[in-house]
Amino acid sequence: MSFLKNHPFAVEAFFDSSIVLTFAVPKEELKSIIPDKLELDTFEDKWAFIAVAMVQTSALRPKGFPKFMGNNFFLTGYRIFVRYRNKAGKTLRGLYIIKSETDKVKMELLGNIFTHYKYTTTDIKNDLKDDVRTIYSKKSEFKVVIKNTKDEVLIPMNSSFKNWEDARKFAGPLPHTFVYDKRKKSMLIIQGVRQNWKPKPIIIADYNFEFLRKFQFSKVVLASAFEITNIPYYWKKGKVEAWN
Repeated sequence: MSFLKNHPFAVEAFFDSSIVLTFAVPKEELKSIIPDKLELDTFEDKWAFIAVAMVQTSALRPKGFPKFMGNNFFLTGYRIFVRYRNKAGKTLRGLYIIKSETDKVKMELLGNIFTHYKYTTTDIKNDLKDDVRTIYSKKSEFKVVIKNTKDEVLIPMNSSFKNWEDARKFAGPLPHTFVYDKRKKSMLIIQGVRQNWKPKPIIIADYNFEFLRKFQFSKVVLASAFEITNIPYYWKKGKVEAWN
């Protein structure tokens, strides 16, 4: 029944909020984490990137099913920005998943039946006080503190990007997600379809991700932080390319 993990049907959802923090890491330190068939999506041939996405979804369900059959989940994902050259010779930009978390056991169970994303369930809390929003998990040891403002948001200090225009190219989610099966020598490609995607820069007052610390990278820099809200989104049925 392993074929069920290959996204056997399209899935749709509504993103109430999607917050993406993108971290720059020296490219040499991410090469060993991704499969051979993928290459890093780099900036200035120096930096590679890990995105941490925190998404509040509503009515997540098989595409075409009525909304009342959907479920609401909070999802947290750690992804590496990559490129993949398919058998037709076309280069696709996308993401390689290294960790996925959710706040509901139901999502963990269903997610691990129909995807390779290796979901685990954790505690995820949202607190809002005055103009400060905090998203955190005691079990997973992460915390993000966001300061709401109407003023112009400056790019994070020491960012690898010089401006928001460059940063938006790595804002995520990218059009594709890739899963490589080394045993079968095949690449699973999942394409996401979005509408009205206009990432808004946000101020990160504080953050900590214990999962990233475990890699012991020599340098990890917060390169950008964006939020999008109220976006319909869906994932197409997975497509498998065999390389035998």
